[in-house]
Amino acid sequence: MSQDRPVAELDPIRRLRVLARTLPGALHHAEIVLPVPPERVWAVASDLENQLPLLLSTVRSFTVTRAEGDRLRARAVGTLGQRADFEVVLRPGWCLMSSRFVVGAMAATPEGDGTRFGSLGGFRVPGARLLRPVLDALGDRAVRRFAEHPDLRA
Repeated sequence: MSQDRPVAELDPIRRLRVLARTLPGALHHAEIVLPVPPERVWAVASDLENQLPLLLSTVRSFTVTRAEGDRLRARAVGTLGQRADFEVVLRPGWCLMSSRFVVGAMAATPEGDGTRFGSLGGFRVPGARLLRPVLDALGDRAVRRFAEHPDLRA
């Protein structure tokens, strides 16, 4: 077997797009371009414990319970008291969060003088497609809230 095979690396936004098109249950995918550098965007996006409850109206708290390098475990508590444990991969420009029933991801890459930011959300349950209108509304609202964050203004 040859070790000289080419390797195609995808930037975080392209990786997010692949997930959005191929992941069963991936129901909402949105991207925006923000007029600030990627480091500022990712400083906000990667602050999961503080930002996810502000961005997602269905999340009361998101608490990291274990961290080993870029792998985290977290506990989410919903506004109705429901709980979910998440496996999280958090790297510069990339975050993938997965629980038994929910999947979410965020990505950021430089674009021009700013940053392209993307998010994805979905459910890992049969019949999840029926929830698309609800998830689209929640996801669109979260992306708008993110874009309005005071630290992301030019």
